[in-house]
Parts: sequence; C-alpha cells; structure tokens
Amino acid sequence: MSLLTRFVFLVIILPVMLVITGCATSPTPYDYDALIAAKPRSIVVIPPKNNAIEVNAPYVYLSTISRPLGEKGYYVYPVAVIDIFMKENGLPTPEEMNLVSLDKIYQHIGADAVLYTEIIDWGQKYTILSSNTVVHVSMRLVDARTGVKLWSARASAVRSSDSGNSGLVGALVTAVASQIVNSISDQTPEVARMANNQAIYDSRSGLLNGPYAKPDEQQ
Repeated sequence: MSLLTRFVFLVIILPVMLVITGCATSPTPYDYDALIAAKPRSIVVIPPKNNAIEVNAPYVYLSTISRPLGEKGYYVYPVAVIDIFMKENGLPTPEEMNLVSLDKIYQHIGADAVLYTEIIDWGQKYTILSSNTVVHVSMRLVDARTGVKLWSARASAVRSSDSGNSGLVGALVTAVASQIVNSISDQTPEVARMANNQAIYDSRSGLLNGPYAKPDEQQ
C-alpha cells in the first residue's frame, strides 16, 4: 500500500467507516434496574384512559391484559373486581380512577405495582379498498410504594384486510366482505392480544419474568 493510499484510508475512508459502524449499532437494551430492585410480585391494572372515539375500548382492552401479565409470572388482581371496587368508592370512570393516589391504592388494595395504560388509537379504519383493525396502547408500570417507574412500553398492532395481488375487483370484494364481518364481530380484542404479546414478550424491551413464572421461563 503506497503512502498516498494509506493517507487516504486513514484520513477519509476510516472515519467514514467508523461513523457508519456507529450508526449501525444496535439500540440500547431496556434499563431494568428499577424493576429488578423493586421485585414486584403483584400488579393491579387501572382501567385505561381512552383517547379513542370507541367508548367501549377501555373495557375491551382491559379484558385482554391480565393473561400475558399472569403468564409472565405476576399475580394480577381481577380487573373486574378492581373496577367495581373503584366505582363503589365514587370513581365512575377510568379517567377518575387514574387520578387515585398511589398511597391510596397501596393502602386499600395492597398491590406491589400499578399498571397504567392509555389507549392512543383503537378500532376499525375503513378506506375504499381495505380496512384495518388498529390497536395502539401505552403501558407504564410503577412501584405502588415509591411511584418509581419500573417498566414501560407501547403495544401496537394492525390487522389489514388487504387482498394482496387480487386486483381491483378482488380488493373491492375483500373490502366489502371485511366491513360486513367487522360489523358482525369485533376484531379489536384479538388485535389487542397481539399488541400486548408483542410489547410484553419483546426480547429487548419486554417485561421481565415475575416470581411466579414457570421454572423453565425464569430469566
């Protein structure tokens, strides 16, 4: 390698390679220090805040969240019981339930951690040739005693009726059929389960296993 070639490599090519390598670095893994230190055993799920136009979205979503949390090894307080308990104590809506202080939740329910969720987008989105079932929810798990954030994630999934390469007529037929099906059966619970599983089981940023996880699933 000539002196000129070495100079070009060291001054021009090598810095560019280092920049490219730096840009290609994998995302920083989730910081689990707070979750590991807190070691929560039980979780109470507060009914979600709802920013979508679907008025039933909070309770449809609420029916989908307990199972993945339980399968990750946490005791989850029955969501219907907590909802009734809060309503009987003067909190008729999820928005008001989300305003209850952590010390009150810990005093009266005794959960180690509280999962707050917020529905960002929800429901059927229709276009001329297709329709999408959309679920987009944010999750935030906090320590019930200290208020420290233990874990957070965004659960998002879309199921499309896109007919692929079936042509214009095929796309129209599929779109109409999809709208009829969606008017009969609600697809959002299944899409919400997909979103929850993607967020909670993500290999880099999902929720760590709790104390009741099966031995072969302990991390």
